[in-house]
Amino acid sequence: MLNPKQKAFLKSLAQKEKAVFQIGKDGLSENLLTDVLNYLNKHELIKVSVLQNSFVEEEELVDFFYEAGIEFVEHKGRTFVFYMHSDNAKDPIILPKKK
Repeated sequence: MLNPKQKAFLKSLAQKEKAVFQIGKDGLSENLLTDVLNYLNKHELIKVSVLQNSFVEEEELVDFFYEAGIEFVEHKGRTFVFYMHSDNAKDPIILPKKK
């Protein structure tokens, strides 16, 4: 579970990133989850955008990724930021310490 200080840190890192995955009319699938997990295994932080033609709700998306061990960081409009720690990351993110 991320604390507010860690979320703020991740939000600042995510500002310069672009959305890597888009969720459209096909919605949430196991293939999407596999691709996102593979990406997070290398990068730890990801931005996902939900297209206008998608019927995926915010809570549904957050729960879908949470069940796979991926933590929700923030969302702005239809763009979501998620984080998952990985020991295999190319450039690991060092989170601020929990108090």
